[in-house]
Amino acid sequence: MHVFWFLLLTMAVVVAAVTLAVVGGGGSAVLQDVEPERLTDPLPADRPVGRADVEAMRLPMAVRGYRMTDVDEALGRLGAELAERDAHIAELESALAGAQATAVNGPDLFKRPGEPPAAGDGPQDGESGR
Repeated sequence: MHVFWFLLLTMAVVVAAVTLAVVGGGGSAVLQDVEPERLTDPLPADRPVGRADVEAMRLPMAVRGYRMTDVDEALGRLGAELAERDAHIAELESALAGAQATAVNGPDLFKRPGEPPAAGDGPQDGESGR
């Protein structure tokens, strides 16, 4: 009979402990609300994105993969930076082509005034200059 009372008392203590844990045991919550995981290491805003920045970037996981907003932000930023770099490269190539064209077609800076053109500089005998 002592075993019965011991088991009954133990079961009552366990039920009371579980009830307190589920209900919250008072005014404080058992588990606090957690902020959703966000991108903690965004791409740098104060300088251009480099290869190391892209390799070090880790997107937070969501229930079904990655958060679309985080991926869209990262891809949008990378796309904008690549477009800016492409435009800058095109501008530099255009300036280089213009500088090369003026260097080829421009005046010879090493020629003295009144000196005849050297062989290959101008039209030769019977050529029209094209």
